Amino acid sequence: MPTIIEREFEELDAQSRWQPPYLEIRIESHDYLHRVAKFPENRNQNRYRDVSPYDHSRVKLQNAENDYINASLVDIEEAQRSYILTQGPLPNMCCHFWLTVWQQKTKAVVMLNRIVEKESVKCAQYWPTDDQEMLFKETGFSVKLLSEDVKFGETRTTSHFHYTTWPDFGVPESPASFINFLVKVRESGSLNPDHEPAVIHCSEGTGYTCLVLMGKGDYINIKKVLLNMRKYRMGFIQTPDQLRFSYMATIEAVKCVKGDSTPAFDHSPNKIKTEKYNWNRIGLEEKLTGDRYTMEENSENAPRKRIREGRKATTVQNVRQMKQRKRPR
Repeated sequence: MPTIIEREFEELDAQSRWQPPYLEIRIESHDYLHRVAKFPENRNQNRYRDVSPYDHSRVKLQNAENDYINASLVDIEEAQRSYILTQGPLPNMCCHFWLTVWQQKTKAVVMLNRIVEKESVKCAQYWPTDDQEMLFKETGFSVKLLSEDVKFGETRTTSHFHYTTWPDFGVPESPASFINFLVKVRESGSLNPDHEPAVIHCSEGTGYTCLVLMGKGDYINIKKVLLNMRKYRMGFIQTPDQLRFSYMATIEAVKCVKGDSTPAFDHSPNKIKTEKYNWNRIGLEEKLTGDRYTMEENSENAPRKRIREGRKATTVQNVRQMKQRKRPR
């Protein structure tokens, strides 16, 4: 027998009426002050001009010259859990990203985007690869320190979960593999109530919503949850398609929790893709103060060069498309 949320989904989907509920969420959302993000010294720390942390919920760096980072602490009453939502780190903000992970005692970092999407750089490479000058260890890596004041010798391990095939400017065609990814995150124990908030970035609200809603019973008022989340961070759910996927993923998650293996969306005309994800063990080592950490690239200017090249490529592509549309047929 279909649950309430399944019937609600079927009704909206049958009539293709996802635009009205999406607009309701946007209209009913409150806009709070975000002055700190607009300070001159902080503007180059924001990846997007229209995505800023609210002043009342922003994460503040401790013992730093500037306490700003584009990250928000989001409390979810329904899940009895908190999360830190942040942007994909910019090249000049990787050290602050890891400083946030360290200071918030985060056990897991969940990444829902690729480094490059549609020839545009969406996130700096903030974790080590073979061609970087990083000291790899059995279960992770050492983060290079920029501080010199020796105080502690503490080490920690953080899990890095990377969902690598989220589509460009869209949503996955099937929620099944994405839910499987989230199950792996939960099974790691990184989201246990006794742990500090996990860091989630570049989810655009959709994946993050599904992560929060998993296993909360037969009926979940998605609109209410999203409006509550929007009190802490702007922009949760940016398209009607993302809202639809939130319903699909929630329904799939409830079935998963109940042990129901029946496919929830056999009726979908979309071809189901095989999604991929990575699970890396990352070791953070604090040899000095732990105030500042950084992830090194091949050269200091390489990330910025890739960003410029990505933007140029995107601009060239857009110009070509405009010219093609203007050509007489």
